[in-house]
Amino acid sequence: MSDIAAQISVLKQTADPAVADAIGQLIATGADAELNRINVLDFSRRTSLDEEKVISGFLHASRLGLFDLSWNVLCPGCGGVLGAHDTLKSLRPDDYHCGLCACGYEPSVDEQVEVAFTVSPRVRRIAAHDPNSLPLWDYYRQVFWSSGIDLNTANFSSLTDEVTLEALELPAGEKAVMSLQLPQQFIILFEPVTHSAHFIDVQGEPTKERQQFGLVYNKLHPPTGSMTMRPGPLRLSVDNQAGVRVLPSVFIAGDALHELLGKRRPFLTAKRMLSNQTFRDVFKADNLNVDQRLKITSLTFLFTDLKGSTALYERVGDLAAFDLVRAHFRALLEIIASEKGAVVKTIGDAVMATFVRPEHALIAGLRMRAAMDELNEQRGSNDLLLKIGIHEGSCLAVMLNERQDYFGQTVNIASRVQSLSTSREIHVTAPVIDTPAVVSILQKQAITPIQKHAALRGIADKMVVYEIP
Repeated sequence: MSDIAAQISVLKQTADPAVADAIGQLIATGADAELNRINVLDFSRRTSLDEEKVISGFLHASRLGLFDLSWNVLCPGCGGVLGAHDTLKSLRPDDYHCGLCACGYEPSVDEQVEVAFTVSPRVRRIAAHDPNSLPLWDYYRQVFWSSGIDLNTANFSSLTDEVTLEALELPAGEKAVMSLQLPQQFIILFEPVTHSAHFIDVQGEPTKERQQFGLVYNKLHPPTGSMTMRPGPLRLSVDNQAGVRVLPSVFIAGDALHELLGKRRPFLTAKRMLSNQTFRDVFKADNLNVDQRLKITSLTFLFTDLKGSTALYERVGDLAAFDLVRAHFRALLEIIASEKGAVVKTIGDAVMATFVRPEHALIAGLRMRAAMDELNEQRGSNDLLLKIGIHEGSCLAVMLNERQDYFGQTVNIASRVQSLSTSREIHVTAPVIDTPAVVSILQKQAITPIQKHAALRGIADKMVVYEIP
């Protein structure tokens, strides 16, 4: 193992010291499985450390070479990893197919792409660095299923004892026979390495005659098939022509399996990563390709602009105005980062930022307004009047002008909503104001939104917007 202490000392120069120490402890003493596809949100919970500081710490640690970052496309049905990528650029725009669920999915970065961290083999060698040597059930836990599946000891016992009729490891080029007693249930013959599956609907009168069926595994990922059989004995022949070890497993697709796969825990999504300031600052080169388009079904945009900035320069002079605008930017950027947001770009005196949730954007907007009041009070003037607009909706993550950016009507509307403000008001749209968490925030602060019907430039119909006075 390399000198972890020295690397953690370097990490403390950019990451929170407590987070850096926790990362160092994990690398030094954690079990192999704990260092593969680390769920940083779960790590934050277990260590009682701030989520944003933990995410930032792992990103800086990855930049130092302590961890390898992976972008894993997940099946929303079973939580299986359909594709593991070491860079965001590798995500394909076409469908990913799940053999276990017999469904195809176009990846959305909202909840279908997990961001996980695995210790670098240069730092510490773990079993998952050679996945084909992992025992069968460790392969399922560490390679096939994502960190969002809660496979604790009790859940895992349910998988192996109640859900599984038979499972085996079959080396490349070998054949085997499994003798099964089929219950009157729906059966899935699943193989996680090739992601192939076959379904058996077991129904009708039980039989004592041995039924026979054969499966051949190859590199072509054979299509999912299905058939009907009767309850009773089955001789299942399996032939491995895939060139790698395979792990054929026979699952009962009943309540126990559905309950097991329904036990989920939060994980770091690609959407949240794209709206993380550390990622945008540190991993600029590892972002999207220029021709890549990633769908996001829900993202919150916040736009700000200073009212009368041109007049401000004329009134107080270039030097004083420049210092004042810089102070305004420092305050805004600090607030955005602390409220789980990220700055997409600044244009003149304007800021475009993204947030995963509308309530984070609203809190940031309220704090920004208070921060401008404080700066004005310090100067004994009323020069900084901030116009703010917030909107939430679907969009595309794209690369524009060598910068990860966003495109779509949601972005346009958010920008136009900001332009409705005349001085210190915050204007938000219905999708934002209707969010339960936003309603709770406004009630706690005794703020009553003012409903308006506004015509936005470039938008055909008038929109309902709300002024936060």
